[in-house]
Amino acid sequence: MEHLTISQVSRKYGVTPRMLRHYEKIGLIKAERREDYAYRIYDEEAVRRLQQIIMLRKLRLPLKEIAILLGDTDQGESLRLLQDKLAELDDELASLTLIRRLLKQLAGRLDECRKQQIHFKLLEDGELVESTGALAFPKTKIKENVRMEELNRAGEILDKSLSVRILRLPPCTVASCHYIGENPEEVVGEVMTRFVQESRLYEKKPDARMFGFNHPNPGVLENGIHGYEDWVTIPEDMEVKAPMEKKKILGGLYAVMTITFPEFQLWENLTRWVNESQDYEPEYSELGEENMGGCLEEHLNWVYDAHNGWKDDGISGQIDLMLPVKRREK
Repeated sequence: MEHLTISQVSRKYGVTPRMLRHYEKIGLIKAERREDYAYRIYDEEAVRRLQQIIMLRKLRLPLKEIAILLGDTDQGESLRLLQDKLAELDDELASLTLIRRLLKQLAGRLDECRKQQIHFKLLEDGELVESTGALAFPKTKIKENVRMEELNRAGEILDKSLSVRILRLPPCTVASCHYIGENPEEVVGEVMTRFVQESRLYEKKPDARMFGFNHPNPGVLENGIHGYEDWVTIPEDMEVKAPMEKKKILGGLYAVMTITFPEFQLWENLTRWVNESQDYEPEYSELGEENMGGCLEEHLNWVYDAHNGWKDDGISGQIDLMLPVKRREK
């Protein structure tokens, strides 16, 4: 098997370059760099490990546990881990079965009250109150896309209670860096880091914020190559030099949800929340896929971390997913 580039691996196995670099960063896979070649390449062993990672992620195993499975030579710890996961799933399925029964019971009693034109008072139903008292609060991991009726039902319930906030981004001036090619997030991130450090931006604007977005989205260009653009807010009178560009941003209203890197699959949850909202609806950019529909990814504390040379690899790893919205017409 010949060595594959990061773009070739991304296309073949449906894993974004950003995720591949994260796997490499935490030690799950290793990439090589040849002196005569500028980009990462992956050998047969790295690709085999990636295939295992993908399989185990589909089985809902977190990356920390996958690292244990891949590094466990005598397999004893791996066996105990999988047995523990099976026990957790058994408990979860039992809870979800009970939730389904209680919801069905609740719906039946509410329907009966409607027929009798009586207002249903939930807390006066002693049986329901006692039964639900034994349940734990739902875990966010249930929101993953699992083909089980009970888990899908639980996911629908959880989606309605996502921690989404509405935020207005004011008009601002930004320094922008855009790159199309291999590893665009990495390229623009390195340019931005140099800019923040050399300009002493944090000292001049401690509230500076950093946003990123696909430009254009993955899959728009041929051969898996895509682009990424970063914005960092700057004082209006600050000058920037190529390859950066100074821009004025109009701002606007956004539905926002915080994730921990690299949980970008939760974009789907945020999109569904907005689509089902009674108060807001999407207001995507007319450019569509050209600029990710106007969606943004704000890397929290990014400017502070870059200013300090990324000590301890940053302090939060948190990202705000920002989807442009407007008030829904009543």
